[in-house]
Amino acid sequence: MTNKIIVRPDGPLVLTGNIIIRDASGKILLEDNEAWLCRCGQTARPPFCDGAHKKTCFEDAADINDQRKQKLENSDAKTDTRLEITVRENAMLLCNGPVTISNKQQTQSTTRNKVALCRCGKSDNKPFCDASHKQ
Repeated sequence: MTNKIIVRPDGPLVLTGNIIIRDASGKILLEDNEAWLCRCGQTARPPFCDGAHKKTCFEDAADINDQRKQKLENSDAKTDTRLEITVRENAMLLCNGPVTISNKQQTQSTTRNKVALCRCGKSDNKPFCDASHKQ
């Protein structure tokens, strides 16, 4: 199963694939093949989207401008293809595992093995984290 993250304009990250989401202590929050994660930083159910972006007028065109593109290693049957997301406390989403990140129209994309994604809504390089949460 291919892991994908679709960045919805003005909305959440939609993850599909073999997904495990953990909190900062390592506790599993979700193990599934689909998840919707907040990008605006206003959800009442972090890290999951609850539609708060609609009430807070969160705006982001969902452009994918990746300056750190990676070439994925060839995978074989022994390779772990899970996408593990760690929700850092008051910080980013750390993603480990093969994943393709694209906009909703799939006209822009990048493929990574590791990536930090913004969940505060303040990054100047959304969907990627630029440490703006520290401000």
